[in-house]
Amino acid sequence: MKVMTSMETRIADLNAEFLGVPRLLLMENAGRSVADAISKKRNIEGKRVAVFCGLGDNGGDGFVAARHLAALGAKVTVILVGDEENIRTNEAKRNWNAVKSMFTVEKRVVRDSSDIKKLEKELGGVDIVVDALLGTGVRGEVREPIASAIDLINGIRGFKVSVDVPSGLNPDTGEVGGKVVRADLTVCLHSLKPALPSSPFAGELEVYPIGIPPEAEIIVGPGDLEAAKITRRPEAYKGEHGRVLVIGGGKNYSGAPALTALAALTTGVDIVIVATPSSVADAIRSYSPNLIVNSLPGEVYNPEAVEKVELIMKRMTALAIGPGLGLEDETLNAIIETLELAKEKRIPTVVDADALKAVARKPDSVAGGNMVLTPHQGEFLIITGENLLGKPLKEKMESVKEWSRRLGATILLKAHWDVISNGEKVKVNITGNPGMTVGGTGDVLTGCCAAILSWGRDVLTAAAAAAFINGRAGDLAVQQRGYHITATDVINYIPQAMGDAKD
Repeated sequence: MKVMTSMETRIADLNAEFLGVPRLLLMENAGRSVADAISKKRNIEGKRVAVFCGLGDNGGDGFVAARHLAALGAKVTVILVGDEENIRTNEAKRNWNAVKSMFTVEKRVVRDSSDIKKLEKELGGVDIVVDALLGTGVRGEVREPIASAIDLINGIRGFKVSVDVPSGLNPDTGEVGGKVVRADLTVCLHSLKPALPSSPFAGELEVYPIGIPPEAEIIVGPGDLEAAKITRRPEAYKGEHGRVLVIGGGKNYSGAPALTALAALTTGVDIVIVATPSSVADAIRSYSPNLIVNSLPGEVYNPEAVEKVELIMKRMTALAIGPGLGLEDETLNAIIETLELAKEKRIPTVVDADALKAVARKPDSVAGGNMVLTPHQGEFLIITGENLLGKPLKEKMESVKEWSRRLGATILLKAHWDVISNGEKVKVNITGNPGMTVGGTGDVLTGCCAAILSWGRDVLTAAAAAAFINGRAGDLAVQQRGYHITATDVINYIPQAMGDAKD
């Protein structure tokens, strides 16, 4: 059986909608699956069934199950735990409204533990109880009135069925939040959850597909973006949302590191410092007053400059290295030294552009270092000796996965469809367009990725979400300007690509 964490399941659910499968349809399939599973285990015609529903999507699955159970001849009572005005998703609201319109289904709305106490006698003799209270949404201690609802469910002698996961059980760790439903049957939707096989609370396990296409687990979509984003606390302080160091620039290139830094800022990082050779420091400062620029000794990045960079690193939560650095021998040596420092200090790092040539010189400089390499297909050839131009997508996926494993680093292969792998899993990003062949869009991607790494996200999550954001921003830019965009246009659309813009 396939096993997926709650976050992996959430990602697939949202990505399925991105691929054109409505979440309302997935909820319908989920609820119908629960009803089918129950009808296979028990003769339900004329039997009393109590369906306990929470305010989230798990409750929405319960509303659908109640409708189908009633259609199969059961005498159904739906118990909504909480105010109907607080039902959290449109899909769940629609299915609650459908249940409300059914005069063959009894409805009870309970808002506190005292309301639940009143139900004990009424529900004492039910034949089947459906737990659709929390599902995979539990984190920490179960609070009232859900806690009292769980006690009531456990006190009923009837056959107990949990939807996806017994309420109160952490589906990933198996931890119990104080109270937990003791199910006779757990109907797992789409996949098995990690904690269920060994849990004494799950009972018999049945896995039902609900129509999520396999591609939803492979492509990068809004689910991956949700997994990457952060929530800002009202009392947050400067620097809490990431501090990124960009090492880039050289005698001939000042724009690349500036684009990387501005992209990181626009993605949502609090502080970005550009460390660059003195030959281009003033030019980079001139691009924007938002840039903090530290001038390094020398016309190009060199081993002497690494000493100053090491001091700056102490304050940073992520590093981006490579944009515009150049290919002088002393620069490549300094890059290798910097990568080894980043590994030692456990600073997540994006390795791009000229820094990738240093990796080709010393591949073990990135091994095991929480690093993302962002080569295009030509740079991939330089690093690995393998030419992927014109190869089928499946072959590219296998190759990127294999080389990621060999190098001990996550690879984000920039192509028509980006391929991302950490050596175990492979994702494919389908956003982006031919207008993004303009110079600088790769530097923007590097900034996006460094920003997400600075929030403490794992390297695969950061690389996948960055590819999605960068490509989606490019798509939005082309929609407005046609194939006449620049890299700065892509940066301007990052907030909209992340869903944070007002329009």
